[in-house]
Amino acid sequence: MLQALLNKTKGDRWIWLIIILLSLISVMAVYSATGTLAYKKGETVEKLLLTKHLIFVLMGIGMIYIAHLLDYRYYAGISKVLMIVTIPLLFYTLIFGTNLNDASRWVKIPVIGLTFQTSDLAKLALITFLARMLTKKQENIKNVKESFIPIMGSVCVVFVLIALANLSTALMLFGVSILLLIIGRISIKQIAIVCAGGFVLLLFVFFLGPRRKTYMSRINTFMHPEMQHSDKTFQADQAKIALATGGVFGKGPGNSTQRNFLPHPYSDFIFAIIIEEWGTVGGIVIMILYLVLLYRCIKIVTRAPKAFGALLAAGLSFSLTIQAFANMAVAVGLGPVTGVPLPLVSMGGTSMIFTSVAFGIILSVSRDVEENAKLTPKEEKINNKIIVGEIPAIA
Repeated sequence: MLQALLNKTKGDRWIWLIIILLSLISVMAVYSATGTLAYKKGETVEKLLLTKHLIFVLMGIGMIYIAHLLDYRYYAGISKVLMIVTIPLLFYTLIFGTNLNDASRWVKIPVIGLTFQTSDLAKLALITFLARMLTKKQENIKNVKESFIPIMGSVCVVFVLIALANLSTALMLFGVSILLLIIGRISIKQIAIVCAGGFVLLLFVFFLGPRRKTYMSRINTFMHPEMQHSDKTFQADQAKIALATGGVFGKGPGNSTQRNFLPHPYSDFIFAIIIEEWGTVGGIVIMILYLVLLYRCIKIVTRAPKAFGALLAAGLSFSLTIQAFANMAVAVGLGPVTGVPLPLVSMGGTSMIFTSVAFGIILSVSRDVEENAKLTPKEEKINNKIIVGEIPAIA
């Protein structure tokens, strides 16, 4: 059975290796970082790990495998459904979502009782939708009415709805969207208009939004830490202590001290715990893994036979790597505190599932690249005709 699964496993082998390595690092890091959480819940670390995180890691790998087997072209049709579901869901989250730190980011799933961040679904929905729209509108890509307004509208609506509760995620998604617009041959003038519109919306959210006080406080704390009360700089200070005491080779696995002080050592600040235990060497290894991931994804983009596949792989890979480096930047004090997890490493339920789906879609594009490379010119021509006949929107 295992051999049969391995035979069906396609796609870039380096990306599969990165997924396995990040998953193993995640299990070890979360196991070490959840001691305090387990104590508060009255459970052993082993029970907490086995009953939650390890299950989601295995589910994530399963989702990657399933997603990579599905022809990536079908995600074009799925993206329309996702956008139809996502926008009302973001509205619902703002009004009825579970509140934490004055932010409505989570929605509880009925029956099973799990909560998830709707912004995770929104990232996947917007990137796949943009890839579809940019591919579909290529013939009239400079047309303002037919192409620019629908594309800009989808970006701005999702940006505002996410930014009202989660500005950091909204900004990263907006940045990825701009990169996709550039790759999708949107004119510089139109991109400048999108950026100007995004800046106006940012000012609105920052100065008039429901979380304006939180955003201003975090920016002021980051820019002028010496002028702030110690409570406001607590997380950043504890992360810096973890970095300083980790040294070059770290204290060793399971020997973290700051996990007992950092509020979220298993999610937002897991990179600081990794450096404390594995040292600067461990931190560099994590960075290299994400950089290799980006490099392999760029190779997929350049070799993809279809525009939709190239845009899809580009958008998802940019999103994953930007999020990873944003998390690491916060952990080492290069940015204000945010709630951005480290992809495929931080402890998280549904966020890990959505991240895994993104990896699976990238591997699906990679699988198509490999299969096309094996086709003769005649077979490729026949294959393209079948594709165009079945799914004309993304050919």
